[in-house]
Amino acid sequence: MLDTERIRNFCIIAHIDHGKSTLADRFLEITGTVSKDRMQEQILDSMDLERERGITIKSHPVRMTYAARDGREYCLNLIDTPGHVDFSYEVSRSLAACEGAILVVDAS
Repeated sequence: MLDTERIRNFCIIAHIDHGKSTLADRFLEITGTVSKDRMQEQILDSMDLERERGITIKSHPVRMTYAARDGREYCLNLIDTPGHVDFSYEVSRSLAACEGAILVVDAS
């Protein structure tokens, strides 16, 4: 059983099309949660509309295991949140369930 000190709950928040799902994809790839042969763009976006338009409509939680440089294993619980203002309630609920958030800002 994993020590609760090594569990991190976080979400990714940003406006539409700022790279939340892309960042989530990289986390899944780096941690080895999804093998390279099964990896695809927007892997957490399961609805046809999400894939077609390239937006996240429904929050998607995922658990990843990460072996840190200190030799310890961490459990990362990630919620990829929607970016559209119409889903602000869902985003606020995700924030309430997390210890922290990664805020993605498109500064280009």
